[in-house]
Amino acid sequence: MRFSARAWVLGLAAVLLLTATASAAEVRVMISGGLTAAYNALVPEFERATGHKVVTAYGPSMGTTVNAIPVRLERGEPADVLIMVGYALGDLAKQGKVIPESSVDLVKSPIGVAVKSGAPKPDISSAEPLKRALQAAKTIAYSDSASGVYVSTEMFAKLGIADEMKDKARKIPATPVGEIVARGEAEIGFQQISELRPVSGIDIVGPLPDELQKITVFSAGIASVSKEAEAGKALIKYLTSPAARPTIVNSGMEPIAASAMN
Repeated sequence: MRFSARAWVLGLAAVLLLTATASAAEVRVMISGGLTAAYNALVPEFERATGHKVVTAYGPSMGTTVNAIPVRLERGEPADVLIMVGYALGDLAKQGKVIPESSVDLVKSPIGVAVKSGAPKPDISSAEPLKRALQAAKTIAYSDSASGVYVSTEMFAKLGIADEMKDKARKIPATPVGEIVARGEAEIGFQQISELRPVSGIDIVGPLPDELQKITVFSAGIASVSKEAEAGKALIKYLTSPAARPTIVNSGMEPIAASAMN
């Protein structure tokens, strides 16, 4: 997709207008893996445009690993903006850890299939050949976040192979699945395409077939403990602007048109 320079300028102008009356701030962000590649490319431009400094902590949207966003918040780590799986952000809002009216859906992210670079690519054109590929594989890996929850608790069951997968498929905590596949520790890996793309040493076979695909929505919101809420809103505004759209699309996700934030 091609986007005009005018659209880019308009998107950046929206951010500048939003922050024109605010002094430079340090914005603390907690973000899960799905949006990370696009986010890392966009943050430097946001910092240059606004004068704000962004400090980022990375971790999964759920789970009990030390870096998981809910765990970070529970132990009192500071945060202004949370960027994570939408339903997990909603759970935090119910717990009073996110300002509810600040939540914005950012992107839709499909699950992809990866193999080690140079390995034969299985047929994943529909459910039946994917099922055969999984039955033939000796080792399978999936993430400990939203995509992995779906693959392990729903997709295997839909394919009728849940019992067969118990001994060969494993959840990978706090590590990109692509890295496990690249090291040869799993023949087939499942994770959001946006999380597979930055990993070297793998080939992305493609997205799951339509009848098995599960789209994950990643959302952003202002943490209830935020000390820089206005600067945090400016960052979220930028991530939904025309200026950010090409980078998000190139990372393998579909931007969601967001309504104006309060």
